[in-house]
Amino acid sequence: MFEHLAAVARALGSAHRLELLELLAQTERSVDELAGLSGLTVANASQHLQHLRRFGIVEARREGQHVIYKLADAEVVGLLGALSRVTRRNVGAVEKLLNSYFRERDNLEPVSRKELLRRMREGLVTVIDTRPVEEFAAGHLPGAINLPLSELKRRLHELPRDQEVVAYCRGQYCVLSYEAVSQLRKRGFKAVRLEDGYPEWKAAGLPVETAPPSS
Repeated sequence: MFEHLAAVARALGSAHRLELLELLAQTERSVDELAGLSGLTVANASQHLQHLRRFGIVEARREGQHVIYKLADAEVVGLLGALSRVTRRNVGAVEKLLNSYFRERDNLEPVSRKELLRRMREGLVTVIDTRPVEEFAAGHLPGAINLPLSELKRRLHELPRDQEVVAYCRGQYCVLSYEAVSQLRKRGFKAVRLEDGYPEWKAAGLPVETAPPSS
């Protein structure tokens, strides 16, 4: 049993594979898409994905000329979350990174999933999804506005000035929501982050929508 556990742990023992898993936690993707988003060559991305598939962490299917990958199990999101928490608590370099980058941009307490759900149901917040359009279209929080970071400045008029804005993206340490909150606060908005991202929200069994974004 320990040998099997160790094999799965070794499969996760690559920064590139962890990045690929984070991308797949948003939506299923082809090898070409994953290579482009991660900065890997197609051949290199394919090797990493095949290794993850060998140990049951991802699944694949063929669509024409393309091989499409997805997470094999929703528990993979929880596994990545646990890995992140243990690393944060026990690796000093991670705490230094958090202080030098993340907390410099946002030293306020993020909103928990439970609290955000309450505020959403009471109509107290505007929720923005800072991920790319294709990730938003595959699934997002109910009523969220897709507002990729690159479009934020020109679309500020879509956000209410008299209501709190809550931003989220791919996960707890996704830079998109940090940067969005930082920019919004500089422009006078009351803005905070969700404590993690869409994959964790979905994995917790909370409501999601899959309608495509409005133009």
